[in-house]
Amino acid sequence: MRKSILVTIAMILSSCQMNTSDDFLVIGHRGAMGYVTENTIASVEKAIDLGVSMVEIDVFRIRSGEVVVFHDDRVDDLTNGVGEIEDLYMPEVLALTLQGGHKIPKLQDVLKAVDGRISLNIELKGANTAAKVNQIIEYYSLHQGWSLDQFVISSFRWDELEKMRELNPQVAIAVLTEKNPLDAMPMAEKLGAIAINPWYKNLTQEAVDVIHEKGFKIYTYTVNEAEDIAQMKAMGVDGIFCNYPDRAL
Repeated sequence: MRKSILVTIAMILSSCQMNTSDDFLVIGHRGAMGYVTENTIASVEKAIDLGVSMVEIDVFRIRSGEVVVFHDDRVDDLTNGVGEIEDLYMPEVLALTLQGGHKIPKLQDVLKAVDGRISLNIELKGANTAAKVNQIIEYYSLHQGWSLDQFVISSFRWDELEKMRELNPQVAIAVLTEKNPLDAMPMAEKLGAIAINPWYKNLTQEAVDVIHEKGFKIYTYTVNEAEDIAQMKAMGVDGIFCNYPDRAL
């Protein structure tokens, strides 16, 4: 037990020495979902209050065409309703109440609330999301004071990332993967991605070194415990997604 504690302390001290610059990015996962209901404006505001420079949110395109900020395929677990989020029309979405009394926002609602204060990682959760998301971020870049470089588009749906790249040659793309992160490199190269975003439990030092050698950054998810945060920093990743972002700042 004593040896384990000493190892953990050493890792934390090492990581503090290795990551004292602003280069290490702490990304609020679905806002600050450890504190406030995920993917709500209140959760995003909480992450901003905690000091993050980027927040990750998830989006679906619903039946009536709007892009809403929500993570699960179904609304059953987080709201007072039932059914597939993609099957709903906007009035039905507005009628739902999330845990904590929150409402499901549209992507534009989050953008208006953030008002360019931080960067935004938009994860394309559903099918047919790329085109509408691109339309929205281009509008906010051109007319609402945002810069295109404040957006990162990520997804496990690599086909949606391909559509996004066809539509927008400039926007930053990150390739999400739950499996061996090295398997994502061909797609990252094809898309001209800036990063590969792997599950931290499948990340090795060898993989970190190879991905960095190829010129990609590594933002790994979802890292919440102090020992894991310290380990990721010690391995040299470029940032983490965290439900409790203040733990890593």
